[in-house]
Amino acid sequence: MRIWFAIVLAGIVAACARVDDAPPVATPTVTLSHRDVPIGSPVEMTYRFAVEPTAPPFKEDYWVFVHFIDSNGELMWTDDHQPPTPTSQWKPDATVEYERTMFVPKFPYVGEARVEVGLFSSASGERLPLTGETEGQRAYRVATFNMRLATDNLFVIFRDGWHDTETGEAGREWQWSRKEATLTFRNPGRDVRFYLEADQPGLAAFPEPQHVELRIGTAVVDAFMVSDGLVRRMEIPASRLGTGDTVEMTLSVDKTFVPAEVPILKSSDPRELGIRVFRAYVQPI
Repeated sequence: MRIWFAIVLAGIVAACARVDDAPPVATPTVTLSHRDVPIGSPVEMTYRFAVEPTAPPFKEDYWVFVHFIDSNGELMWTDDHQPPTPTSQWKPDATVEYERTMFVPKFPYVGEARVEVGLFSSASGERLPLTGETEGQRAYRVATFNMRLATDNLFVIFRDGWHDTETGEAGREWQWSRKEATLTFRNPGRDVRFYLEADQPGLAAFPEPQHVELRIGTAVVDAFMVSDGLVRRMEIPASRLGTGDTVEMTLSVDKTFVPAEVPILKSSDPRELGIRVFRAYVQPI
């Protein structure tokens, strides 16, 4: 009898924990570009927040937390970020929508994954009430997708002009470029979609952002300025890839820096660095 009572009581407590009487400030939805997502590949995620007509002004610029959960309810990874339009600018009855490219980490899991989102304060940790299905703690289920093994992507080799691979938190890997660096991959003989995920944590070293070019031969296929973090996506026609068995792409930056020579960085790193690249991904289309 005591065991039965304890089980019932635990169920009541859990149910109560999911009750949130606070009025919601918005309704979130997330749409993925495809449901079957190979490990290591990118997926386009469209975020949409429909602000409630009665929502009070947002007190600060809240972050969006994004949790990716396996079939056992375990957290695999996150993609927390600030929305392009700060929440302090969200108005009642407005709709805020934006797209974000997310790379599936090399995580040892195959099967259905769910996406949970919410809004939180980076200062206090407070989470805002939203409309949607939740298990509690103001984390709302918005989408599911199938993680599967990679099959059709083209392996990209970081060939010349790169420093050794480094690893950070949660096993995240990157390589620093020098002033020029090359990437190679097998020529599929058809159009491809090329992704580059990179950033520049040493922005303080430059009076203005670096300019980066990506070239195949002498033809520039992309050019951009480096910000804190970015994902570049470009369509490259088969005619630009040439007729060889492999494609060589050159990444060049207009200026480099040595961390040890920049006092504000407080670093002893003597290397000459260009930009930090997390992923280069080629997808035949």
